[in-house]
Amino acid sequence: MTKTCLECGELLIGRADKKFCNDQCRSAHYQRIHAVESPLIRSINNHLKKNRSILANLNPDGKTKVRKSTLVKEGFQFKYFTSIYTTRENKVYYFVYDQGYLPLENDFFALVRNQDI
Repeated sequence: MTKTCLECGELLIGRADKKFCNDQCRSAHYQRIHAVESPLIRSINNHLKKNRSILANLNPDGKTKVRKSTLVKEGFQFKYFTSIYTTRENKVYYFVYDQGYLPLENDFFALVRNQDI
């Protein structure tokens, strides 16, 4: 039984479980398969990464307080977060992966880092 490269169709020589003839074909195949991700998913993932980065940069010690205007100025977009945590006191924390924020009074936000992750 002859096997061919999944990307270019060349005859494969070598290991029985070999799938690609070289690294270029392996890389091209991976890129082609993952390019089908919709632009919407890619865009949302980019927003999430940026939001997490902003929170992490403004909160190096794991707990701080900032104004909403500071977050907005950095480009933070409040509609993109990964989870919500509600405390027993009904305080709602929004998390972007391990970085979270809690809306406070007077346009302030408490920034926290989830230590459990």
